[in-house]
Amino acid sequence: MKSLFLKTQTIIFVLFSFMSAFAQKSMQLPTDAVFYMEINGKQLNQKINWEKLNPLLHELNKKSKEKSSWTDYSKTGIKYDAIQYHYASFNDSIQTYTTHFIVDNKEKFQEFINSAKKKGLEISIKKNYSYVDFDDNMFVAWNDNRAVLSMVNYHKPFKAIDWDAEADSAVAAVADSAAVVVDSAYAIEPEKPFDYKEEIISLKEEIKYLKDNIRENNKEITRIQKDIKYLEKNHKYPKENVDTQHSDGQEEVYPHEEEYAEAEVDTAYQKELDSMNIENFKIVKKIAENHFDQYFSSNLEIEVPKAMLAFRDPNSDAYVYTDYGRMMNDGIYGKMMRRFQFGQFFKNAYDSNSYYNLYFDKDKVKLVNNYQHKNPGIQKTISSVYKGRKNKKLAELINEKSIGYYVMNLNGAKTFDMMYDLLQDTEDGEYKKEMELVMETMKIVLDEEAITKIAPGNGIFVLNELKSKKVDYTDYEYDDDYNEKEVKKTKDVAVPNFTFAFATENEGYWNRIFNVLSTNKHLAKKFSKNGNIYSFKDEKGDGYMDQLYFVVKDGIVYLTSATENLIPQGQSDISKQWAKDSSKYPLSGRLDVQKLIIGLEKEFKTPSERKTLDLFRKNVGEMYYKTEVKGESVETEIDYNIKNSSENSLMYFFDLFDEIFKIKEEDKKPQIL
Repeated sequence: MKSLFLKTQTIIFVLFSFMSAFAQKSMQLPTDAVFYMEINGKQLNQKINWEKLNPLLHELNKKSKEKSSWTDYSKTGIKYDAIQYHYASFNDSIQTYTTHFIVDNKEKFQEFINSAKKKGLEISIKKNYSYVDFDDNMFVAWNDNRAVLSMVNYHKPFKAIDWDAEADSAVAAVADSAAVVVDSAYAIEPEKPFDYKEEIISLKEEIKYLKDNIRENNKEITRIQKDIKYLEKNHKYPKENVDTQHSDGQEEVYPHEEEYAEAEVDTAYQKELDSMNIENFKIVKKIAENHFDQYFSSNLEIEVPKAMLAFRDPNSDAYVYTDYGRMMNDGIYGKMMRRFQFGQFFKNAYDSNSYYNLYFDKDKVKLVNNYQHKNPGIQKTISSVYKGRKNKKLAELINEKSIGYYVMNLNGAKTFDMMYDLLQDTEDGEYKKEMELVMETMKIVLDEEAITKIAPGNGIFVLNELKSKKVDYTDYEYDDDYNEKEVKKTKDVAVPNFTFAFATENEGYWNRIFNVLSTNKHLAKKFSKNGNIYSFKDEKGDGYMDQLYFVVKDGIVYLTSATENLIPQGQSDISKQWAKDSSKYPLSGRLDVQKLIIGLEKEFKTPSERKTLDLFRKNVGEMYYKTEVKGESVETEIDYNIKNSSENSLMYFFDLFDEIFKIKEEDKKPQIL
């Protein structure tokens, strides 16, 4: 009995181990993913008006080369009220973008695929999924209830350049030899008779060089082939085309077709081009297939690292994570920066993550961004910069009639600590000890407290209005013989009426600066002083900004385009509320896009542009901006309030785009006289 129990136990254990070994697991997000996005289909699908969106998508699809017969994009077999997953990754040679979504009607989805794919293109049937390529780098795979769209780009990786002593000596040798060639080029040599055979050899070598960049130089290759064909027959260039390098191959330069056969595209070149395309297609197809095999062999769930979801709000309509550090520090840009002595500083500055939550509310679009440096110590220092003092005098410049404003309440002293952290947190390198010495010297030499008093970190920019002004400019016209002629013209431009001001605890320093500008013999022609107001004036008066005014008073430095901006303006209730809000945040602002568009009215000249202007004037709204420290991140919220009758802020953009599209299409129609 005991023996039977042990045998049964052993069999169960073996079966359990076998099942565990072959159990399907979730697919891991690629380790090199730098972008991840979730689309909350459950919420977004309720906000989409398909009766409006379908006609627009159908019209846009008419413009594509492969016209689709599909008209109802709300019934593609895709489950729109489910979460969609998007992610992207890249390295030196491969860039991929992948989308995962749920299929709730396989038959309808396959009908949609058949209508969208190229005619005659066969669908590949694999063990547990089907797939087809829409384009050379776009593939779609699906089974009964899941589908994956994969876009893959591939190019051969660039070879790294090693800047070592050997390379330096090689460069020096090349430079020396180049100098010899340059010197010898100035030696006077007897002119050699024209040899068409040598010219043909030279041109063929030029073709070989151009083939290194095949796609861009196809036209140039064809032109040179015409030269070769003509030289082979006539042993010289056409009289009208002595300088063949500036020829564009026009009929009046070359003899007519009866004189020589038109040069056909080089078959070797075409084969090489086809071979490259086929080879690249094989590579991207294999990459896509491997990804499909991995996904459809899993339990069809995606496992995302918790760090990527740190700031995800399940109530947002879309959530995005970006690894900004890897985007900037990996690949060609990162390799380039590593070649500089201070490249590590920029690497540290970029080494961060950003998280975004997007909301399409009834009356506004809201975007919330959380910025977080990967180094907790540096992040702590960055956060300290956003903890400055408030300044009520600056907030008094906010007025209801203004187009917009931007307020800063930062801690200027902490910016030094942030710079020190970015410089100090470097990898062991050739100049690490030297950098540490430089930083210690900076701390000794720089009087951070004195510098901070000059500009503590409080500032404001107010755009009061945009005024129209006529300015002179020079244009060039050409006659039938392409002779150039200068023409003086005038045009209306939008000139900003603004005020920029910032706090200071050292008024004497700024007064001395402005006093030097107004008394210096070279600068006094443009800078002058009237009472306590310094001014800068452009004598020509043909620029956008003719005159600027500088004033230092009551602990504030003012730079403005008009003296009336220096007089305190009465604030309405709404202006007082904006001023109060501006004191709550380290960074905040507001922009009335409608007023901005009206101020730019002179920039819209054609009938189509005027119609677009009227459309914007009726529909654009206001934008609000605020930044503050939230926990271990810096959070920025941007709100855009809409001003039309759309169902919600999502359809607002589709409605606006639809109107712009109609204006553009109307403009293309021939006018009836």
